[in-house]
Amino acid sequence: MKKIGIFCGGFSSEFDISIKSATTILANIPDGFDPFLIVVRPGIWTVQYKGTESLLDLNDVSFTYLGQKQKLDLGLVYIHGNPGENGKIQAFLEMKKIPCLNTGSLASELSFDKWFCNQFLRGFGVPVAKSILLYSPNDCTTQYMVENLGFPIFVKPADSGSSFGISKVSKEEDLPGALEKAFTEGETVVLESFLNGTEVTCGAYRNKQGIQALPITEIISEGDFFDYDAKYLGKSQEITPARIPDEIRDKIQEQTKMIYQLLRLKSIARIDYMIVDETPYVIEVNTTPGFSSASIVPQMIQVKGQTLKDFWKEIFDAELN
Repeated sequence: MKKIGIFCGGFSSEFDISIKSATTILANIPDGFDPFLIVVRPGIWTVQYKGTESLLDLNDVSFTYLGQKQKLDLGLVYIHGNPGENGKIQAFLEMKKIPCLNTGSLASELSFDKWFCNQFLRGFGVPVAKSILLYSPNDCTTQYMVENLGFPIFVKPADSGSSFGISKVSKEEDLPGALEKAFTEGETVVLESFLNGTEVTCGAYRNKQGIQALPITEIISEGDFFDYDAKYLGKSQEITPARIPDEIRDKIQEQTKMIYQLLRLKSIARIDYMIVDETPYVIEVNTTPGFSSASIVPQMIQVKGQTLKDFWKEIFDAELN
C-alpha cells in the first residue's frame, strides 16, 4: 500500500485546529492507502505511525519504523497557515518528486495572500471589496484610509492563514491598535471596505466528472464578523443549505467552480463570500479549509448526502489519475 503522510501542525496560531483537521482526514482515507500524520513544528518534523513517533528525515523524506526505513509515497498538506497553506511544503515535495494530493505551490502561495489573490481575481471580473495594502503601519495616514474606505474598515493580516489578528474598526482612533494587532500575525496587512450583506461560503472539489460545488453554508456570527471564536468555539450559526434564492445559489456555485479552475486548485477548497444587493463578493479563498468534525466543509458533505470517506475517495480517484 502507498504510504500517505498528512502534514499538519505548522507555525501559525491555528496549530491545534490543523491537528484536528488532519486527524479527521486520517480516519477517512480511502482503503488501499497506509496513512499517518507528519506533525510540523519549527525545527522538528515528527511522524506519528501505528502508535509510534519518530523523526522525519528531510533528506529523503523517510522515517524509521521497527528498524526499517519507510519512505513517503504521497503527501497531503493540511496546515492552516505557514508553511503549508502558503505552498512551502508543496514546493518541498515537488523538488523531492513526491506527488501531492492537494493544491500545488504556486496556487497555494497566490491564494494564501488575501491582497494578491483578490487583486488577481479582480482582474478576471470577480467582485471583491475595495482595499489598501500596507507593508508597515506608517505606509499611509489614517485620514487616507478613512477617505478611501469609509467606516467600518476590516484590518487583516494579508499573508497569514490564521483567523487571528483581524479587526473590524469603526473609529479612527482604533486604527493604530488594529494595525499593530494585525502586524503581529503577518508581514503585510490589508484594509478592506465593509461589505454589508449575507455571509456565505461554498466548497468545491474535483472528481472524475469534473469540478463539483458543495451545498452553500450561510454564516451568522454572534460577534461582528466570522472570527476565530465564531469558526472554532461555536460562536456562530452555520446554516446549510444557505437561505438564499436559487438563482444566487447557482451564481455562487458557478463562480466558485470558475475560481477553482482559474487558480488551478486541487482537492478540497472553500471560498467565502458576502452577498451585497444580490452580488456575491469574494472575501477569501481557502485551500486547506477546516476539516474537523465541527468544521463547515464536513457539514456541507453531510448535507450533500455523502460520507467523508466516500468524499475523499472521489478526490483520490480524480487527483491520482
